[in-house]
Amino acid sequence: MEIKNKVKVLIIDDSIIFRTMLSKALMEKGDIEVVGSAADPFEAKDMILRLKPEVITLDVEMPKMNGIEFLKKLLPQYPVPVIVVTSTAVNAFEAISAGAVDYIKKPASNDLNAFSHELRQMVRTAKIAKVMKPRAAVAPGPAVSSLKTSGPLDFSSVSKKIIALGASTGGTEALQRVLENLPPNMPGIVIVQHMPAGFTKMYADRLNRVCKMEVREAVDGDRVKQGLVLIAAGGECHMRLKKDTQGYFVSCQKGEKVSGHCPSVDVLFDSVADTAKADAIGVILTGMGSDGVKGLLKMKQTGAYTIGQDKDTCVVYGMPMVAFNVGAVVRQAPLDAISGILIDRLRRN
Repeated sequence: MEIKNKVKVLIIDDSIIFRTMLSKALMEKGDIEVVGSAADPFEAKDMILRLKPEVITLDVEMPKMNGIEFLKKLLPQYPVPVIVVTSTAVNAFEAISAGAVDYIKKPASNDLNAFSHELRQMVRTAKIAKVMKPRAAVAPGPAVSSLKTSGPLDFSSVSKKIIALGASTGGTEALQRVLENLPPNMPGIVIVQHMPAGFTKMYADRLNRVCKMEVREAVDGDRVKQGLVLIAAGGECHMRLKKDTQGYFVSCQKGEKVSGHCPSVDVLFDSVADTAKADAIGVILTGMGSDGVKGLLKMKQTGAYTIGQDKDTCVVYGMPMVAFNVGAVVRQAPLDAISGILIDRLRRN
């Protein structure tokens, strides 16, 4: 039976072999139509105007013009959702900053099935994603101004607090917007961001350069302490919050996917609910699906304060929407207000 309303995709990649492979992978289930493929951005420009794709897959390393420069020129004129297909994390993060909605790591020859499945899911999600303006075009939010005028922030009395954040599509930029506006002495923060294996270390390093807190990829047994952000490593391990006589630490152990992901936001939030209870603050950010919803609801039920990103500022209003609808969110807020809300909440404690 013919599937109606197929997602129309344009592929941009300088390798004809890879373009052919991508086309075959995308159209395998019949709900995605590759309307064209281009070897470089100049060829793609005419195709975009003529074929009106709903989603574009984009290579970064190409002749004539690289994918990042193309994004910067394309999106102000034609705000179509773009998925970057790349082999390096640096290119992925630069592309997201330039307005791409998602990225995927180029596959190894023995991993084509998993790659194809993930790419098809990304394309379906990208169709409904909101294309955001690049960072340079975004004005500072209320959190920035409040930090400049509020004076010194003393969180010594709430050092036993723990903050847990979860995000998926659009989360790499969203997390940076929250974290870069936090002072260096905030209580410990633990994060799950859905990300390919091998990308989280570079992402953490990137955040560490722009944030006042120390940011690093979590390792099993890492202590959670004031001024430190730990990001779960992408791949096969779930991150859980634990506690002993010395305080909080994280356990990073291999496990099956939960809520479709490993690491899973649900696994982290569930452990925070069990371990920290009312001493926790949970934040769920942009992303497709419902990972983190059950865990956030449990956090709220055990006394935690919970925050959800609002619809207008989400790239994909999925996870925060489901969390809000089931009553897991105490307060819903725009992305640029969340850091200020965290600070105000801690001051009240």
